Amino acid sequence: MNQYDAIVIGAGHNGLTNGAYLAKAGLKVAVLERNPYIGGATVSRELHKGWYYSNCSYVASLLRPEITRDLELPRHGLQVVPFGGGATFMQNGDHLGSYSDHDRHYREIARHSKRDANAYDRYVADTSRQTKLIRPYLLKTAPDPTSLKLRDLRDLIEFAKSFTSMGEEGLLDTIKFWTASVGDYLNEYFETDVLKAHLAGSGIIGTALGVYSPGTAYVLLHHYMGDVDGNVGAWGFARGGMGAVADALSKAFLSYGGEIICDANVDEIIVRDGQAKGVALKDGTEYYADIVVSNLDPKRTFLDITNPKDLPEDVIQKAQNFKIRGSSGKLNIALDGLPIFDGLDPRSKLMAGDLHFSDSLERQERAYDDWKNGTWSKDPYLDMMIPSLTDPTMAPPGKHMMSVFVQYAPPKVEGRDWTDEDKDGFEKSVIDQIAKYSPNFKDLILHCETRTPREIEAEVGLTEGNIFMGELTFDQLLFNRPFPGYAQYRGPIKGMYMCSSGTHPGGGVMAAPGANAAREILMDLKRPNTVPGGYADD
Repeated sequence: MNQYDAIVIGAGHNGLTNGAYLAKAGLKVAVLERNPYIGGATVSRELHKGWYYSNCSYVASLLRPEITRDLELPRHGLQVVPFGGGATFMQNGDHLGSYSDHDRHYREIARHSKRDANAYDRYVADTSRQTKLIRPYLLKTAPDPTSLKLRDLRDLIEFAKSFTSMGEEGLLDTIKFWTASVGDYLNEYFETDVLKAHLAGSGIIGTALGVYSPGTAYVLLHHYMGDVDGNVGAWGFARGGMGAVADALSKAFLSYGGEIICDANVDEIIVRDGQAKGVALKDGTEYYADIVVSNLDPKRTFLDITNPKDLPEDVIQKAQNFKIRGSSGKLNIALDGLPIFDGLDPRSKLMAGDLHFSDSLERQERAYDDWKNGTWSKDPYLDMMIPSLTDPTMAPPGKHMMSVFVQYAPPKVEGRDWTDEDKDGFEKSVIDQIAKYSPNFKDLILHCETRTPREIEAEVGLTEGNIFMGELTFDQLLFNRPFPGYAQYRGPIKGMYMCSSGTHPGGGVMAAPGANAAREILMDLKRPNTVPGGYADD
């Protein structure tokens, strides 16, 4: 009864996507999950009665529309409701609003700087050009530049053409963009501190780098390459919380005959004569299959659940050197009503967007300084939202749920493990910052779930609490992700594959790594490909 064609380790969104496409091709597939619930970091949990928290990932945009349509996720209950706008509050009592309406947004920026309002369209055009360059490669396997295989040579030529077609000036801009800091990049366009700070947040979210660290401009791009209903760069809330994404993927997987087994904590991949043969759980149960797919990050895959004797020494070393550095925390808060923010009408559409409290690049860089010094940021960068304003299913009538993503929180506090006292101090720094701008906020708090990198790693299995399963720096992208020689989803053991966000094209609730890995597995098995190709952008 424990024999399958393929076993997928981890029921996060990529594991479920991978399993769905393998099952769709006719394979007998089991997805094993160590927790009693599915979803990994893509979950909705009722941790306070009547309130549903998206207690890890909290907004949707990166999920590839090709996968959504092909697996019929809306038919399985997925509904993503777009939200627009947001605001960054300033220490002087003013704020910068971000509006989805172009003319309204222009007037708002012009209120702070006419020069920046005129520069904004140029900024959007330039970043859109970079987005259009990379989006076609999200649902493709990255070519190996060290390979002489015809397929890799062909893909490399195609990849090179997409860059050279930009012309010399465009190519120079692209190289600079992919290697620049988000702070330096924004300084080339804008003069207003609050506008630069508002945009720079997308370059540091989930990243152990500061706004002036090289490579953070690409992280900004990573957050721009998604879409909602065809609107590139838009974001939305999954109705019912982010667990709705995993729930829809699981229903698609089950509809193809797949099996999900929870409370199945994998201890080791079983290898015989250099071939993967299944997995052994920590309770001693064994499941067998000639295809084993890990949806765990590269460190956990190669250093935790694979016996070192089954691996080449260079793979162990590469896994040890792979950069996974925790930098983020999260608060989920049940509120007795709607908080009021200084200078912002509670009925404003901006309230339904993302709200921030760091109004300069200097404040954001100082927050990173705290991380470098081994402590949480005392003046953190917050990405705060009230999803219940858009999705009333998240809280009881008249009540609200608040999601607060926090930069920065180190994996260790001054070199030691987090304590409960540290966690309380981290929570206090976040709540105090919000309260500076909202006079009634503290009085509305009914319950608060606080997650430092310690909780994220222990509960979700993300090493050091890194939400991307590896830094999105240039040395860990494309054919370098997770590391050279193993960037095409195949492990060093025959029949072993990887499908997590630690592979191309990286983190976020995208599902592309899971789909791409399935395509490679089916090709190796000489089975018909069930994975859709990428759609061309208009």
